[in-house]
Amino acid sequence: MLTEKTPVPKGEREMDLEWVKSLVEKDGDEYELTVDSMPAKFIEPIVMQGLKIDHIERGRIVCSFTVPPRLVNNENSLHGGATAALVDIVGSAVIFTVGATFTGVSVEINVSYLGCAYVGEEIEIECKALRVGKALAVVSVDFTSKITGKLIAQGRHSKYLAVHRGIIWAIGIFTLGIVDIFPST
Repeated sequence: MLTEKTPVPKGEREMDLEWVKSLVEKDGDEYELTVDSMPAKFIEPIVMQGLKIDHIERGRIVCSFTVPPRLVNNENSLHGGATAALVDIVGSAVIFTVGATFTGVSVEINVSYLGCAYVGEEIEIECKALRVGKALAVVSVDFTSKITGKLIAQGRHSKYLAVHRGIIWAIGIFTLGIVDIFPST
């Protein structure tokens, strides 16, 4: 672990750790008003707005999306976090196309960033269900530039599905009073 007392390796410059800390911590008034006023589950509408499904079939969804200014990084290209959120959201949706009633919880999301899509650029997002079993679902999500035809990013999303049965069972025993989670003393 690096600390302020960690020696700087030869050939590297001294790093201002407080400056690095300021990049991560955002406690200023400009953020507090915005973040504190956000409703629960606000991220999906921010990321999904403008997403259009062009084709849907069992195990496959193809979408069009024009990169909006709200989802870009300092280079004006689609932010990696927005790309990962789209892998999560569209990847979860394709699980429903094979008849699942629950999309589970994420076990792993992996994204390989291979290129850039800039503000106003239209991209195609193709999602395929690679496997949907009783306990696990695995999907792939490809992001392709409609201008160049080149692959921009490729994601893979694994989800644990069996948790749904466990949640229903747990809710049932609490509702029936079999287990008292707030025992009186």
